[in-house]
Amino acid sequence: MSDNLYKIAEDRVEKKIKFYKNLQAYIIVNAFLAVINWFFTPEFWWVMFPLFFWGIGVFKDFLMAFVFVDRFSEDYRERKIKEEMEKLKA
Repeated sequence: MSDNLYKIAEDRVEKKIKFYKNLQAYIIVNAFLAVINWFFTPEFWWVMFPLFFWGIGVFKDFLMAFVFVDRFSEDYRERKIKEEMEKLKA
């Protein structure tokens, strides 16, 4: 039981670390791109494209780490398999 709890906790921590690393890179890189955009092509804000599309990925990592915490875990998968097996028996 404690090994299972350790694995669940480890998976949650890994998802949170992934989110924070991705968020940090997102902020640093896009700030740098915004400065480049400001100095070289201020008439067209092309920096909005990486901000938007990379932002989708950061938002997905946030949802996986903090909102849908157990939704896609192995434990969830096993519970759903058991539910489907019960449905098939009935």
